[in-house]
Amino acid sequence: MPKVIIDNREPKELIVELAKDLDTKVKQLITADYIIQTKNTDGKEIQVGIERKVLNDFLNSIIDKRIIQQLLRLKENFQVPLLIIEGHENIYMIRNFHPNAIRGMLASIAIDFQIPILQTKNYRDTASLIKIIAKRLKKQTSTISLLKKRKPPTLKEQQEYIIESLPGIGAILARSLLKKFKSVKSIINASEEKLQKIKKIGPKKAKLIKNVIETKY
Repeated sequence: MPKVIIDNREPKELIVELAKDLDTKVKQLITADYIIQTKNTDGKEIQVGIERKVLNDFLNSIIDKRIIQQLLRLKENFQVPLLIIEGHENIYMIRNFHPNAIRGMLASIAIDFQIPILQTKNYRDTASLIKIIAKRLKKQTSTISLLKKRKPPTLKEQQEYIIESLPGIGAILARSLLKKFKSVKSIINASEEKLQKIKKIGPKKAKLIKNVIETKY
């Protein structure tokens, strides 16, 4: 039977609901809110990582870019990453949020990250969905090849990811920096003056970048 590991910060009522029908364990998780574990016919462990977002938290995570890091970790750590968005309200009406920003993120999750997005109405609906996923995995153990290991990120993607982690640097600026300086090492070694030669990097942003790189831990 698949085992479900649940982050201890998840709603108590959802944890209780899942424990009624599944083998569950509650602990603090670094990546994902729920991990479903099972084994294929060769005894190799298969893990499904689920990130659960209520509507407001999903919108907040777009603003602070937290969702990007969370999805990257899902892709890196699980053969099957899933995103559950929970809530019955109209996502385009609950906040003063431009609809295209929401549509753009949903499209990026589905196309760029290739992570399925599943929608539920409330915690009971979420619990029911996770139970169905766990049962489905149990049935699929004889045809586990359907759960293919994700393609590793390319070298360019890894380089862009490192540069995007610098303060004030998004995907477009990261690519501009890499095209200009040719390598991650050259960007890190660049002076504030040289960094400012890149469009949209001013003195303040250049100083923040150098502080992150050069300040002792």
